[in-house]
Amino acid sequence: MTYPILGTGAVASIGADPDEIFDSLCAGRSGLAPLRAFDRSRFNAQQLFEIDDRQTDGVDEPGRAGRLLVEAVRQAVLDAGLSEDLAEIPVLVGTGLRELRSLELWWRDGIPFDADGLHFEDVLKRRFGAVDTHTFAGACSASLYALALVWDMLELGEAETVVVAGCDVVTESMFGQADRVQFDPPSSVRPFDKDRQGTILGEGAAAIVLSRSVPPDRPVRGWLRSVAVNCDAHHQTAPDAAGVESAILLAQEQAGVTPAEIDLVMLHGTGTPLNDRTEAAVTARVFDGHGPALTGIKSLTGHTSGSAGLLSLIMALRCLDQGVVPPVAGLVDPLPEGAGLRLVAGESLLAPLGLAQVNSFGFGGVNAVAIVGGAA
Repeated sequence: MTYPILGTGAVASIGADPDEIFDSLCAGRSGLAPLRAFDRSRFNAQQLFEIDDRQTDGVDEPGRAGRLLVEAVRQAVLDAGLSEDLAEIPVLVGTGLRELRSLELWWRDGIPFDADGLHFEDVLKRRFGAVDTHTFAGACSASLYALALVWDMLELGEAETVVVAGCDVVTESMFGQADRVQFDPPSSVRPFDKDRQGTILGEGAAAIVLSRSVPPDRPVRGWLRSVAVNCDAHHQTAPDAAGVESAILLAQEQAGVTPAEIDLVMLHGTGTPLNDRTEAAVTARVFDGHGPALTGIKSLTGHTSGSAGLLSLIMALRCLDQGVVPPVAGLVDPLPEGAGLRLVAGESLLAPLGLAQVNSFGFGGVNAVAIVGGAA
């Protein structure tokens, strides 16, 4: 089976909707900026891919994750031609940190916060009347894990139409952990480059609407061909090549495609030494000279945690629709493990594109890979 993607929505540091985000990727516009809402004197790192939506610069606000989620879902349902009444439509949300920043502000500053708000059920019910909602708090592949559950719901006939989303804002505790791990903070994110120094966190939300069938006279954004997940539990943080490869091969098998039929791979591409080396080696082995175009978005959006997989998927759909692959920003000297890979660098690639593979890998070996086709 394949399922139509009826609508998409997204917000990130480089754009307020999918079109603006894609245009920024093609133009090389970065969302990296000086810290806005954290005390800079407490950290070595001084930059973040934040969404500049706070009312007062330097003053953080509770509820931002839910606010971004609501906007992404609003865009997706509007794009799909649905009403904003989601009482009959399930909404599944993948996230890394939930509304943890609001909890931090309650603990530190006494800003009122109810524990029920840690998940997103309340905000979705208030805004859309949604009652069948689920928050899945996982690692960086959380939104594609949620997508896998949506696939199962559609396959089993448990729903006709489903909204799946992902969102995260950067918390001070998470930023502090990253700051302690990366003693020499990277000045930029340079995925798959020999001189990459690490990743920088980002904020974002993304949502898509899927259905078992296409409503009359409705265009589609693309087709979900498969989504495969596994958990290799190899290491708390280090990726495992066997686990990553298994997820990729399973996604291709479920989609009924061969590596030679994949035109584009949206890489996980965090810019960290271990992730990029492992992903490059596995990609080279799986595709073995077939040469799909390879790109990634985190050099301009940062690592948007639980929303990263779905944000990459939406950008893959834009690539398929426009026949344009934005380059990996900052890629100058590809790492040796990527020798022979068709990494897009420097300028956007213009090419006919039919199928895209979207990679998303998380701590603990929670790997997720989706295959999507264009609208045509």
